[in-house]
Amino acid sequence: MKIIEGSVRGLRRGVLAAGAAVAMLGLAACGGEAEAPAAEAVAGQVPGMTITNPRLVLAPVAGNPAAVYFDLAYEGEQGLTIRKADVEGAGMTMMHEYGEWDNKVQMMEALPISLTKGKKVEFKPGALHIMAIEPPASLKPGDKVKVTLTMSGGTTQVFEAEVRAAGEER
Repeated sequence: MKIIEGSVRGLRRGVLAAGAAVAMLGLAACGGEAEAPAAEAVAGQVPGMTITNPRLVLAPVAGNPAAVYFDLAYEGEQGLTIRKADVEGAGMTMMHEYGEWDNKVQMMEALPISLTKGKKVEFKPGALHIMAIEPPASLKPGDKVKVTLTMSGGTTQVFEAEVRAAGEER
């Protein structure tokens, strides 16, 4: 009976997560065609988006995934959704968060992140973060690495993150 309850609970969570993803995509589509960017728009910068305290923390064991943390504030007029992240030189990059599955807290891929005017999002240890899987072996503390957030519609926010050693203040 316990196995069936766990399976039903897991199925219910999966259906809810899928429904939330579809709803966010539907909301993004409701806006119709995006207006042409203002003349003062800068390539690689989303108007109204501010990134502060960006850092990439290396793993204690070389070659293991690194994590990117930062604070994001959005004051733009148009609603957006962050749909993916890229770390320059990494083999693969994923947005992760922690959640409960099968009565255990574990890391999982994050759903797209919706942004509206006034929204603040923290990418921090033990919560939402970016995983850089197979980071470049040449990265060392003090370096800078380019991080790109891609929004629905293809707009990007590009910023540099300072590389820190494992165990340094996050």
